Amino acid sequence: MSNSDDESTWGRSKVETVCSLDCPDTCSLEVTLEKGRIVAIDGSDRHAVTDGYICEKVRRFGDRVYGDTRVPHPLIREGTRGEGRFRRASWDEALGTIATRMIEIRDQWGAEAILPFSYGGSNGLLTQDTADARLFRQFGTSRLARTVCAIPTSTANQALYGKMAGVTYPDYQHARLIVVWGANPSSSGIHLVPHIKTAQKAGAALVVIDPRRTNLARQADIHLALAPGTDVVVALSIHRYLFEHDLADQQFLAEHTHGAEQLRERAAEWTFDRAAEVAGLDAELLENFAEMYAAISPAVLRCGWGLERNRNGGNAALAVLALPTVAGKFGVRGGGYSMSNSGAWNLSPDTWIDTPEPDTRIVNMNLLGRVLLEYRDPPIQMLFVYNCNPVATMPNQNRVLEGLARDDLFTVVFEQVMTDTAQLADVVLPATTFLESYDVAKSYGLSNLQLVRPVIDAVEEARPNVEVFAELATRLGLDVGQDQATDAEALVHLTNTLPEEIRQPLMETGIVTGAGDGTPIQFVDVFPDTPDGKVQLFPEELERESPAGLYRYREDPATRDYPLTLISPATEKTISSTLGELRTGVARLQMHPDDAGARELSTGDTVRIFNALGEVHCPVTLNADMRRGTVGLPKGLWRMSTFNGSTANALVSDELTDIGGGAVFNDARVEVARVMTARFDNQHLAFWTTDPVDQVH
Repeated sequence: MSNSDDESTWGRSKVETVCSLDCPDTCSLEVTLEKGRIVAIDGSDRHAVTDGYICEKVRRFGDRVYGDTRVPHPLIREGTRGEGRFRRASWDEALGTIATRMIEIRDQWGAEAILPFSYGGSNGLLTQDTADARLFRQFGTSRLARTVCAIPTSTANQALYGKMAGVTYPDYQHARLIVVWGANPSSSGIHLVPHIKTAQKAGAALVVIDPRRTNLARQADIHLALAPGTDVVVALSIHRYLFEHDLADQQFLAEHTHGAEQLRERAAEWTFDRAAEVAGLDAELLENFAEMYAAISPAVLRCGWGLERNRNGGNAALAVLALPTVAGKFGVRGGGYSMSNSGAWNLSPDTWIDTPEPDTRIVNMNLLGRVLLEYRDPPIQMLFVYNCNPVATMPNQNRVLEGLARDDLFTVVFEQVMTDTAQLADVVLPATTFLESYDVAKSYGLSNLQLVRPVIDAVEEARPNVEVFAELATRLGLDVGQDQATDAEALVHLTNTLPEEIRQPLMETGIVTGAGDGTPIQFVDVFPDTPDGKVQLFPEELERESPAGLYRYREDPATRDYPLTLISPATEKTISSTLGELRTGVARLQMHPDDAGARELSTGDTVRIFNALGEVHCPVTLNADMRRGTVGLPKGLWRMSTFNGSTANALVSDELTDIGGGAVFNDARVEVARVMTARFDNQHLAFWTTDPVDQVH
């Protein structure tokens, strides 16, 4: 039905807005309301790439908005921490309690004893780094390095190309070769898939590089199921081939780059045979891919974020992203690379925040457990969590839990639903979702900004981020712009700081596209935003930062005791940990039949996945699409999704990547053993220990 008078008679209407969740697609949405309540969420065709369809995750987002786990009003802990007992509080009491505690901590320990903890993947320009940044900067708290995701890849991309926009989805149809490296758009970024299929129908070849045989890998001409952590050597072997066989674009390198010779020297040792041996690949298949990449144009390379989640992640991103430069793939439609376009707009929060950052200590968020337990001078006395669920998303989960259990730690969680982290808080504040407040969504897969409009009133007592941080600032006696005390006021302030060519179409039509009418051709419409406009193939500042130097490989951390690689890829069920509360049933470990056979395991067995850091108990499923030696648990699991309340992150160390200080989620090395045998039927799950006499229900 259309939005007609007949619909209005029945109290039914449709409202358009935008999804701001952590996904490259930034879909335009059509939300159906009945008497002011969401009854359906669909894609709209307002944005051409959305084309009327959206993922199942967002279709069921109403279950989060109205679900049993929604935080309806402020809560204050009663009883012992982690017991899960809270009493209802007013906003006045909750914010008053927080403000009083912040002042007490500042006076006793210094403001650096307070750590704001957030991550902005599912937030637009308003819901992070506006009123919150003003508050914490003026108060002088510790600063957070938001490094849990995308920092090695973005650091590499920034060093190589600056903020150059990449190839967007529609132009994949013009490519004759598509390389998808470390990404799975069938689960994350679904709107790329039809453009790839269209290109294939027109004769394009597809190469997928992923440890798993994903849906896209099944349709590929070549699938390289490399060992996690070896992407850098695979990419370097292709560079070697290009240089050694006079297939590098020497004219382009001379005119548009620095550092080609250093890259060539570092790649020289990586023959196909050596790289294939390290990566566990067939050398002939690797050479076939290199030949295709050299010969076919236009060729587009989709660099994902999976390849960064290991000890070699930054150098892997450098080596992969440098390929189109060395091979000369720029300057044509459908040629070049895609990664993140979020930086292409050159929009910085400092544009609309008039409070400079203080010279306070910077804390890497991946070290949260270590920070809470070991940092002194001063120790962390308050953790203020928002836009984030660190129990589910940070490495070294058991250390994080131990730190959050401290009796002397005051924890505030500002959240939409009762997450694992919120269960451990002293004060819980109810936050609005993107369907209940204003925002500006910046796409990182496409090239557009879109206006996010609230489609319903805030549920119960939920409040937008801007409003809460502005009121808290007032209680602390800070000046954070009281003409920006609501999300609507903050929206006006923010958009007034934007260049007119961005502000006007955004406010008039709700959408503005970037360079090249949203489909830029690299080195035609957009160019490297580096100091001299050239590609920096060997950025010296990163050479100094990387422990082993640029384009170097650090060995696999597997041992005899822990020989299996555990990865935690994104799935179609959650966006990081968002919507994890809607997951039904227990997560399953995915394992190749050969690895299971060597351990006498069968589908349905309950297993213990373990290493020196912890263990996870869950059923195992035999899956021939997994690479041998690699096992998988879903990304973003909540503790309720396993039998023992631990997730994959309990097995991940808080060591950091070679570049950028990122997390090494895919460097977890584990062993797997049976705990018990499980029998499933339609209604019951029964467990037996290895002695079936001792039955446990």
